[in-house]
Amino acid sequence: MKELLQVKNLSVEFQSDAGKIRAIDDVSFNVKPGETVCIVGESGSGKSVTSLSVMRLLEYENGSIAGGEVLFENEDLVTKSQEEMRKIRGNDISIIFQEPMTALNPVFTIGRQLIEGIQQHQDVSKKEAWDRACELLRLVGLNDVPVRMKQYPHELSGGMRQRVMIAIALAGNPKLLIADEPTTALDVTIETQILNLLNELKEKINMSIILITHDMGVAAEVADKIVVMYAGKIVEQGTVYQIFDEPTHPYTKGLLQSIPSDTDKKDRLYSIKGTIPSLNDLPQGCRFHPRCEFATDKCLQSEPPLLQENDREVACWNFKEVLKEKVKL
Repeated sequence: MKELLQVKNLSVEFQSDAGKIRAIDDVSFNVKPGETVCIVGESGSGKSVTSLSVMRLLEYENGSIAGGEVLFENEDLVTKSQEEMRKIRGNDISIIFQEPMTALNPVFTIGRQLIEGIQQHQDVSKKEAWDRACELLRLVGLNDVPVRMKQYPHELSGGMRQRVMIAIALAGNPKLLIADEPTTALDVTIETQILNLLNELKEKINMSIILITHDMGVAAEVADKIVVMYAGKIVEQGTVYQIFDEPTHPYTKGLLQSIPSDTDKKDRLYSIKGTIPSLNDLPQGCRFHPRCEFATDKCLQSEPPLLQENDREVACWNFKEVLKEKVKL
């Protein structure tokens, strides 16, 4: 199947007081039409920066793309001007940000914000935009739509606001939707509703999704493919079944072991020792070796490349040893 999005050897840098810091280093992954790709990892692993890079929003965050390509339908977004990108954002590619209370404008009604987004990308009258906005709110499962259109963000619950954000993102009928931690701060019931909604919308309009999350449980529910990131690099990627059944990187294994179990309620919850390293003070060799139970002298001296192994990719010198130990979920 032809790829909708191809991220090739992407590197991203930010300017800081200490000089340039490389936040993303040589990242490559693909997204097919109608596919959900989950990018997972701890805070600081580079997930959100990757999504902002695809949207070319880094320039507003004092960042820049230092190398690589972002091919959307075979057109390199890296080479496009911000004016050209404004035509692509909202139409072909949309994004849902983490916190809808800060992403929505508190002084404008829901209806006004939806209508503004629709008219920005489509040549329609205000009446047509109103009808389309109401249709979108119904599509994302909101009731009493005429009432919701006249309400302000603070008058809606967290789940409702997130549905409004999804409606705004869908206004231009995008081919690719980037969802950056869309269920953060929502309770479990609402989280499930939002994830089910994204799945339903994907099937209904054949939309591809990049879902950013630190929660492997969320990835298990919605992903076709999983990309595992650590300290700005991809350490493993494969299908959801490959990642959950046979993780080949110690970090992936640790993330899976950290999922709370329904069966062993008396066992202490597993956690990966240590913390993710600072990007301006990365360890020599493998970036994960200070926290890794499989680390050898080779890991301390040399960084492993991302190599293809059995229709998947892994960056680990000792992946065969990792494979021997089954993860108990």
